[in-house]
Amino acid sequence: MTAGNDKMAQISSIAYKPAQLATGRPKAFARTPIEQAALIAGHGIEGDVKGGSPKRQLNLMSLEMLEELAGEGFDTAPGQMGEQIVIRGLAVDSLARGARLQIGDALIEVVGAREPCERFEYAQDKPRQSVIGRVGVMAKVLAGGVIRVGDAVRLVETEPAPGD
Repeated sequence: MTAGNDKMAQISSIAYKPAQLATGRPKAFARTPIEQAALIAGHGIEGDVKGGSPKRQLNLMSLEMLEELAGEGFDTAPGQMGEQIVIRGLAVDSLARGARLQIGDALIEVVGAREPCERFEYAQDKPRQSVIGRVGVMAKVLAGGVIRVGDAVRLVETEPAPGD
């Protein structure tokens, strides 16, 4: 799924923010790593307070980019870059708007590049400009289903998004 790599892409980690989660570290993203999750069409991860918005249902990042960012001193523990789903073997940052992924039992669609916010800058104690174009994409859930760490992720053929 990446150039020169015939290995199948897989979910490497899943994290979400349940309503009852309090931040243990004041400068960290409040996220709970989980082994499996139910994706709900039009919402995101079941029970995630960050879901529901048409533009903010899921935040995807690639494991390879997280490893690169860890080398630059970023905290890349599950969820600490603000991501929810980490995928190994797929250049997530290169996915175009409208790209569809079969991820576990669910179908998702990329809605655009993720833009780091002030919260990201505060949690990481680094300027957000240093990660523009490297913090993944936002996606919406088209068809819900259960996803698990280790599940295959497959790019599905799609029509170009209107305006592309």
